[in-house]
Amino acid sequence: MKKKALALSLTGILALGAVTPASLTAYAVGEGPNYGGSESIQTSILYTYDEMVNYLKKQDAKQDAMQLEVIGQTVKKRDIYMAKYIKNPNNPTILFLTQQHGNEQLTTEGALEFIKHLGTGKTKGVLDNINILIVPMLNADGAMGDVDFSLDDYIADGGRNLTRYNAVGADLNRDHVDKVHPETQSLHKNVLQKYKIDYMIDLHHQGTQARRDGRLVSGSMLYPTNDKVKPEVLEKSKKLGAVVFNAVDSTGWGHLAKYNGGNGENIGRNGAAVQYDIATLLFEMRGMSDHFNESAVIGQKSNGYLIKQTITTLDAAVQAIADRSIENADISFWDTLDTQR
Repeated sequence: MKKKALALSLTGILALGAVTPASLTAYAVGEGPNYGGSESIQTSILYTYDEMVNYLKKQDAKQDAMQLEVIGQTVKKRDIYMAKYIKNPNNPTILFLTQQHGNEQLTTEGALEFIKHLGTGKTKGVLDNINILIVPMLNADGAMGDVDFSLDDYIADGGRNLTRYNAVGADLNRDHVDKVHPETQSLHKNVLQKYKIDYMIDLHHQGTQARRDGRLVSGSMLYPTNDKVKPEVLEKSKKLGAVVFNAVDSTGWGHLAKYNGGNGENIGRNGAAVQYDIATLLFEMRGMSDHFNESAVIGQKSNGYLIKQTITTLDAAVQAIADRSIENADISFWDTLDTQR
């Protein structure tokens, strides 16, 4: 019942283009709220792995354009799913990746809603001009708290805890060179190497306290920063960031900064750009669904705007690539965009 109640309460804000910033005030306050230390953070309102799989299968049955593919398995033998929309292999292709870190789930909630929208008239015609790959919940073991280490100090309630790491305690977003873990191996072998991907947005969550211009951010972004990235790939990545920034930061509730990220090729956005010449963007949404550190956990009343921010991000990227307006995106804003503090 709690899951259904959440879905009903978000109906008005999840319809693409159907809301205004004013109507989002109750859900989309960029300044908060944070977790206060006394409220209950209920993971029961989030999709479990099994619920997500059932949802994807139902959408696959409803949508002629969608194909559901299993790209591999996690350490604990959970199938890893990808929703695939490929009408013309010659069209540009974008990959959306969520939950490399299992406790960063609101991006997955938004991605699932976006999948539903792809089967409606809201995106009519867009799939004629772009191919879309969506891998939600790459780290299903971490998302379900099915791991070989203790989560007793984690904060959330609701029947399960969510952790950053995979079942054996590895950070999958640091495994894109060695590719030791089955989740990362599956992503590279059966997605990044199998398909000709032009763009990728790697969706994550960060802590709750970062600021730009003295205001708490709703998220932060970064292009690939490894020195082996080709100049043309870097430029395309910055254009992808410009599209997302313009869509989110103009809402009145979105407030984005530049992320202070590492340069290692083992990080997803860098590895994909170096190894496959994919234009990549890291998007870090504000606050996590669970953590052992209170300052990292977002209050549940912020869930709505973070889900909406995910949908806005995915929709803006798809529309700009489909109509080719991304090619004229102005990347000069990156020169003045402050790194979050």
